[in-house]
Amino acid sequence: MRLATWNINSIRTRVSRAVDFVVREDIDVLALQEIKCRPEQFPYGPFEDAGYHVEAHGLNQWNGVAIVSREPITDVETHFAGMPGFAKGHEGPDAPLEARALGATVGGVRVWSLYVPNGRALGDPHLAYKLHWLNALREATAAETAANPDLPLALVGDFNIIPFDEDNGDPDIVIGRSTHVSPEERAAFFALESAGVSDVVRPLIPEGFTYWDYQRLKFPRNEGVRIDFILGSKPFADAVTGATIHRNERKGEQPSDHVPVVVDLDLGGTDDDDDMPMIFA
Repeated sequence: MRLATWNINSIRTRVSRAVDFVVREDIDVLALQEIKCRPEQFPYGPFEDAGYHVEAHGLNQWNGVAIVSREPITDVETHFAGMPGFAKGHEGPDAPLEARALGATVGGVRVWSLYVPNGRALGDPHLAYKLHWLNALREATAAETAANPDLPLALVGDFNIIPFDEDNGDPDIVIGRSTHVSPEERAAFFALESAGVSDVVRPLIPEGFTYWDYQRLKFPRNEGVRIDFILGSKPFADAVTGATIHRNERKGEQPSDHVPVVVDLDLGGTDDDDDMPMIFA
């Protein structure tokens, strides 16, 4: 199986790029974030014409997640257990849920497409929401890996966290002044390991950014950050044979500000299957 994650930053604007990518790169499963549309607005046709099934979850023109798969998509969930909601001026357990998580089973793998809250600014209520959201994700993931220890599980998507200093090439993001690099956010990211998942791309590709802001020539200057990840349970991680960060998808006409991150899995195919190489594309 070849699995990819991509914050597409509006699927209706970039559907041609997304379909071209999955066909050209022979992607079996694509998790999308920031689709920015409701399910009835999603451009299903081009994906279906290319042989893919689609599940989409969106509530308005913000956020939104989707899973695209050659295999049937089953056991769909639009939130994980304990996932908090958020609305400006609305605090408490009954705050409305945003379209930031979509879980499904495809080809024997449990996949969660996740768009972690941004946090906005240090001291902003949205940062507290982000930390609460990540803690709930950790608890839900721990319960899922404990209940199904042999199931390949992947948390994939835009985590809006820069875990290590070397993942930050943007001079405007500064510890002590910016979100994404605060000790609290990094601790919340690393705490996911206690839930039984780990970064399966970094061991194969230790360097490389996945996001470059549209402003101030960030991409030509390579002032990017690494915030898009594939975290896998042990059965998932043990099946990984290769990884790719598709930097060139940030080029060309109407690119997203993120690029796809891809892993190849050997889930028990034929013995003569070749391992895929480790590439930074």
